[in-house]
Amino acid sequence: MSEKPFRVLPAIVPETEHFWLGGAEGELRFLRCDDCGWWLHPPAPICPQCLSRSLSVTAASGDAVVHTFTVNWQPWYPNLDPPYVIAIVELPEQEGLRLTTNIVGCEPDDVRIGMPVRVTFEDYDGVWLPFFEPAEPAKAAS
Repeated sequence: MSEKPFRVLPAIVPETEHFWLGGAEGELRFLRCDDCGWWLHPPAPICPQCLSRSLSVTAASGDAVVHTFTVNWQPWYPNLDPPYVIAIVELPEQEGLRLTTNIVGCEPDDVRIGMPVRVTFEDYDGVWLPFFEPAEPAKAAS
């Protein structure tokens, strides 16, 4: 079995632990305003839409589409061999709800803008990093 690629891990603090630990339950979690329903990413103490402080941790669907991407060819980190895809994905819960991530589970040449993807998580010492892989193609109706 090959060693996991090196990843720079975030500090787990109360304001962000929902995001970094949600993968243990298979959930991509964000803050959501209890008053207007706005999804917040990155997390903030106040809703930027209605200025409410009433926010709850909410699981998103985990579905997304590739908004934009680049293929990295530079060997920056040990065991993170290029090429690999760095992408911004947009979630269907809200226009503009985007996340910077890596696309995994396919060749870099197969990634396209607008490609449907689904979250997958990798555990790095208790920090669950969200990556995205191609979504399963829809099954044709018989």
